[in-house]
Amino acid sequence: MLSGRTKFVIAALAGICLATAPAFAQSSSLHARRQQKIQQRQQQRAEKQSERAAQNHSGDWLRRYKDLPPDKQREALQNDPEFQKLAPARQAQLLQRLQRFSSLPPQQQERMLSRMETWEHLTREQKQQAKGLFKQIQQLPPPRRRLLTSAVREMRDLTPEQREDLINSDRYKNNFSDHERELLSGAARLPLAPLDNSPSGSPER
Repeated sequence: MLSGRTKFVIAALAGICLATAPAFAQSSSLHARRQQKIQQRQQQRAEKQSERAAQNHSGDWLRRYKDLPPDKQREALQNDPEFQKLAPARQAQLLQRLQRFSSLPPQQQERMLSRMETWEHLTREQKQQAKGLFKQIQQLPPPRRRLLTSAVREMRDLTPEQREDLINSDRYKNNFSDHERELLSGAARLPLAPLDNSPSGSPER
């Protein structure tokens, strides 16, 4: 038979267990939430890495498979390991872009591949600068946007010094505002894809 002291100790221990149970449950729940956040961040990081890897080799991939029939291109892309790591929405977007690329004439495909190769060799800072310039140019009225795009095409085969001379020429001062010439100066400091050999290429979109 348990003594009074023993009964008191058992009761006290039971009370401690009951009192600490919610704390353990809360700690376990907090740990689970932390683990979930860590897993989400890891998944997002993996998707970004896969996205960068897909972008870095997209030009090579297209050059390798561009001569295949469209259905074979689609099949090859879906079987690509980096593609399979991407989120479904991003996969659908890339499949649409592949379909659009496949529908282009060979000359336009080569022009696009050249631009992609130029883009892939830009530094992170240059890419950010290019995105900012593109965003500002897209906000211009369509006629002005076409003029600036045409001016960028005109600078492609020029040296950086020749580009600045062109931007500061009387012709450009008369045809472009100060803000537009600032945008052109920003573009002139970036590597530009070489001009294609088409007799009269339409402005890039």
